[in-house]
Amino acid sequence: MTTRMSATAAATPFGLYLRDRRERLDPAALGFPLARRRTPGLRREEVASRAGMSATWYTWLEQGRGGAPSTDVLDRISGALMLTEVEREHLYLLALGRSPEVRFREIGGVTPRLQRVLDSLPLSPALIKTATWDVVGWNRAAAAALTDYGALEPRRRNILRLMFCEPQARARQVDWESVARFVVATFRADAARAGATGTMQALVEELSRASPDFERLWRENDVLAGGEGTKTLRDPEGGWLSMEFSSFAVEGRPDLAMVVYNPATFEDGERIRALIAAHEGR
Repeated sequence: MTTRMSATAAATPFGLYLRDRRERLDPAALGFPLARRRTPGLRREEVASRAGMSATWYTWLEQGRGGAPSTDVLDRISGALMLTEVEREHLYLLALGRSPEVRFREIGGVTPRLQRVLDSLPLSPALIKTATWDVVGWNRAAAAALTDYGALEPRRRNILRLMFCEPQARARQVDWESVARFVVATFRADAARAGATGTMQALVEELSRASPDFERLWRENDVLAGGEGTKTLRDPEGGWLSMEFSSFAVEGRPDLAMVVYNPATFEDGERIRALIAAHEGR
């Protein structure tokens, strides 16, 4: 008892967290025998085996010894302990004092809860975009005032493909050159920040072949923050529509962003209302 108490007292917050997560795992579910276990969860040597490391070193980590582990070791331990993304981030913060590098993930859609957030903005066009600017969620106002994404095949629901490869989208911009330059510079920053450089490169090569304008702007290597601004469009009915936009990170998903366009004036809000009615009346 004295040995266990002293080891616990010497353990770091990192080591205590490892032990807590280890003791929450079900040995039987992971294929380990249940016989003669004095404590709940997995044994240290079982976690070490799952992580591909020595039992001695893993024990030292739990006891606050052995120095700071590498990111590779932390990722192997995270997998062995079946940590969620939030738990993995917490493990990194305890061990290294920083978050892990972003792991880009492809996404096919948004959660029902996130869609309800979009739908709660009746006169504010809002959308969810990935780090490579694929639109994966939108509300009624966005479909009416921006683009009817639901009428497009998924591959075409990309803001850059629309901007550089769709004449209709280009014609709606008041100052296409200025908007296109802003889009390319903020896209570059978003994709790099989310760790999507590999996926980004494939899209860049495709767009460079399809659009000399994109190739020209991409070569300029500009980077901009696209958090907020004002957007003026020729609306689908032939009028003008001014909106103020803000971009928000989606908690726990650095590869996703929600962009909300608020009508700049009362008249713009009424214009969006009329566009929604016309769109849904077709």
